[in-house]
Amino acid sequence: MPNKKTNTGLSLYWKCQFIGWGVVSLLWLYIALVRDQFTITQALINYILDVAICIGLTHAYRSIALKADWNQLGIKGLIKKVVPSILVLAVLFMLIMNLKTSAYIYLVSDTDTFLENLSVWNPVLITGLRHMAIWVLAYHAYHFYMREVNTAKANAQLSVVAKQSQLDNLSAQLNPHFLFNSLNSIKSLVIESPKSARRAIDLLSDLLRSSLYEKEHVSISIAEELSLVKDYVELEQLRFEERLYVNFDIDQNLENFKIPPLSIQLLVENAIKHGVDKQLEGGTVDIVIKKQDDFVEITIKNPGTLSNNGQKGLGLKNLKERLLLQYESMANFSIESPMANSVVATLKIPIEK
Repeated sequence: MPNKKTNTGLSLYWKCQFIGWGVVSLLWLYIALVRDQFTITQALINYILDVAICIGLTHAYRSIALKADWNQLGIKGLIKKVVPSILVLAVLFMLIMNLKTSAYIYLVSDTDTFLENLSVWNPVLITGLRHMAIWVLAYHAYHFYMREVNTAKANAQLSVVAKQSQLDNLSAQLNPHFLFNSLNSIKSLVIESPKSARRAIDLLSDLLRSSLYEKEHVSISIAEELSLVKDYVELEQLRFEERLYVNFDIDQNLENFKIPPLSIQLLVENAIKHGVDKQLEGGTVDIVIKKQDDFVEITIKNPGTLSNNGQKGLGLKNLKERLLLQYESMANFSIESPMANSVVATLKIPIEK
């Protein structure tokens, strides 16, 4: 039982002690009034003493258990401590109860049976065994449960920290990867079209600013991601001119749905670099986002052929690792060539109910 204070200043442990033993002692109060013919005053005094005795014994046990660190023991080690402790507590319970009863009889009836009553092994021992066993087992069961809960929480926190660290590392990889490809695009414009190069630098600046801000988030909305994608597409169109077309088919109801940052941008970048750029006449990239069963399905289609290098690049490997970390096995990513000169990348992200 914890020792954490509540708003009233009384700890949960002491509340459990007073309420628990107070309720248990009500039976003994009833017996004193009905069977033993105590007066109300005598019965109340006896009730208070019963509660005090039980609290005193169990609190003494708790103090010893805490000092000896018994709550950190394993099951076998704890049993070796608990069983003899319950026996000792039961005997002490019987002796103290007999002492209380003998003192009452001696004071009220003035009979000389004090020592005789004190040494009687009566059913009070069984009562003591039962109640002390219940209290001790409940006490250690609570602490064992709390220890398991705290261990589970600590493991969960470590897991979250580890996953966040991995995600940060992956995000850190994406920015240089994206920057490298974009600078290569701008380089080709510097001599051919300085005006377009300046516009491209402005777009790249905006893209990098967005990517730096979004790096702090595990997920962003589809609308925010598409805004980044459109800037990237404009940047690439400055280089490809009429060789690059991009069609958007977006379900407007999904714009606020959260996805991993730079996921669509990465697939579009991959489609242009490994697809459109390889085609003499260029080509069209189709971006389709729709709801499919319990998933948001993001499809990027481009001309070209599927190669092992395209599937095993840093960007796609990065995306797969991020999906695994964020969604475990629930998200799905695939890239295939359903027909000649056509590559389709499909990303399925579960809709969390």
